[in-house]
Amino acid sequence: MHLHYALIVTLALCTVSALAEKSATMEAIAYVEGPVVKGNVTFIQNGCSENVHVHVYLTGLTPGKHGFHVHEKGDLTNGCASTGGHFNPDKMDHGAPGDEVRHVGDLGNIEADANGVVDTTFTDHLISLTGKRTIVGRGLVVHELTDDLGKGSHPDSKKTGNAGGRLACGVIGVK
Repeated sequence: MHLHYALIVTLALCTVSALAEKSATMEAIAYVEGPVVKGNVTFIQNGCSENVHVHVYLTGLTPGKHGFHVHEKGDLTNGCASTGGHFNPDKMDHGAPGDEVRHVGDLGNIEADANGVVDTTFTDHLISLTGKRTIVGRGLVVHELTDDLGKGSHPDSKKTGNAGGRLACGVIGVK
């Protein structure tokens, strides 16, 4: 029900903004939390067909790379386990953010510094805050291990990037 409402709201916002001004900015945020990992991730889209700018600020991670994905469900009733699989409306194999073949939710890796902090910004061309590929109302998950970007030999490589357990998660909502 929440996802359905979020889709209606974002479609309405996009339609109204398209009529009023073609470059209206939309924003979403996810408050990410786990037993140790905490922080927030903001998403900014400057128009319905524009790329999404993502700012990640997280603490409590082990130093190094961690898989970072949008998952299909914004359901935290059973913790991060209830967020489902990676958001994949196009039914593709797992891949890297720059790959032609990838899940919409494949955002690659984020890298924690020596203090366990991630403070980074990047842009993605496939996710959206509106339409068929909207991430609003979906789960956002930080994984335990490095995402192999679908290029590893492990059987889970083409499905999950073999990124290991789910350390922290949140639901992406309209800001």
